[in-house]
Amino acid sequence: MSMSAPRSPLFMLLLACAPAMAAPISAPPTLQAEDAWIRWLPAGLPAAGYLTLTDSGDSPAVLVGVTSSAFARISLHRSVDAGGMMSMEPVSKITIRPHSSLSFTLAHYHLMLMDPTSAVKPGAHVPMMLEFADGSVLKVDFEVRPADSGG
Repeated sequence: MSMSAPRSPLFMLLLACAPAMAAPISAPPTLQAEDAWIRWLPAGLPAAGYLTLTDSGDSPAVLVGVTSSAFARISLHRSVDAGGMMSMEPVSKITIRPHSSLSFTLAHYHLMLMDPTSAVKPGAHVPMMLEFADGSVLKVDFEVRPADSGG
């Protein structure tokens, strides 16, 4: 004979809410992505992702991460000019100001896409999940373009 422990109302409430707490929150309709593309490079070299994010809301949107099943690692980066020498550095977040757009470009913010999990070739579309500081997530389809396409 098995005996089960009595369950408190608080425990039952937490158990009932667990699936909702684990699910990501969809980004608000005031946050939109356009012209999302990946600059494809041959031979397993790290690729880069670009897009334009628009925040038409009244609060800043703070991008803190990106995930995709197509890449094992994705990090936020920016290019900086240090005395005429361009270099890249990782950043922990990217803020899109209210009522403005921010374009990720070759010479500014971009996504570093490392360790593809399968072959990613020009013409393909790669879904990515953009994660924001408020817990919301925006799913964006990125088009893979040849390295010489220039965006």
